[in-house]
Amino acid sequence: MMQAHALGVIAILFSAVVWGTTGTAATFAPDVSAAAIGAAAMGVGGLAQALLAARGIYRTRVTLWDQRRLLVTGGLAVAIYPLAFYGSMRLAGVTVGTVITIGSAPLLSALIEYLLEGRRLTLRWSIGALVGLIGMALICVAENSSHAATIGAQSVPLGVVLGLIGGLTYALYSWTARKMMLQGAASSVAMGATFGLGGLMLMPVLFLTGGPFLASWTNAAVGLYMAAVPMFLGYIAFGYGLARVQASTATVITLFEPVVAAVLAVLIVGERLPAMGWLGVVMVVGCLAIITLPSSIRRRPGLAPAT
Repeated sequence: MMQAHALGVIAILFSAVVWGTTGTAATFAPDVSAAAIGAAAMGVGGLAQALLAARGIYRTRVTLWDQRRLLVTGGLAVAIYPLAFYGSMRLAGVTVGTVITIGSAPLLSALIEYLLEGRRLTLRWSIGALVGLIGMALICVAENSSHAATIGAQSVPLGVVLGLIGGLTYALYSWTARKMMLQGAASSVAMGATFGLGGLMLMPVLFLTGGPFLASWTNAAVGLYMAAVPMFLGYIAFGYGLARVQASTATVITLFEPVVAAVLAVLIVGERLPAMGWLGVVMVVGCLAIITLPSSIRRRPGLAPAT
């Protein structure tokens, strides 16, 4: 059980790292709209996941039909998420958009589990989430202040709203996918069916807005990278991890994504992150340590439990 949990944590961390590259990758195609970027990334990547899991989806079609409410809810969340997420990054900046979206997801995920399952969160999880969210807030404030001259006052609030919508839909499809797994669906089937349905919903958006992808090889390469690496490989790994850890814990682990986004924004995009922002990065890493460190490691070696 401990080993399975550790592998799940590693898989979700891998997902967080590749997801953290998406905002920077999108800056290489500035003439492609946020809707087109989101539709290409999640739409094409989602359909690829469905094709990979097609045999399992067909074999378990009766089970999936029984889970149709979860499947449709998750598919709708998958379709809305990238439009909100990439819109947030375009309006409020790479780091701020990522921070708001991913930083809000743990609280929203916990709220979903509390309302729909009556699940209580542990003190350890609560402390880790609090540390991570404070770190997210520091990154957001630092990044926003450093871009005060380049980001319009009206853009930031709208970007924050879209980020919160992205956080809610991210938490929602994480919860529905895990619920499907707990009810008997394999992780590849649950993720493939959910993202395949969401991908189908995004195809009209891609057809209407995706013309600029054909304007240059750079734009096309950005679209292909988004679909193949963060969305296809990243979500396969995320589904593997989600089958082994709770959805609320998974969303906290993915707080590492804004750290990657912030570092890449500084190194590649040229965004400046003040000292307050780097303090936030350290707090997010500390959050990961609190959440993922096994309890047994914290015991002193050589001491037997009291009898």
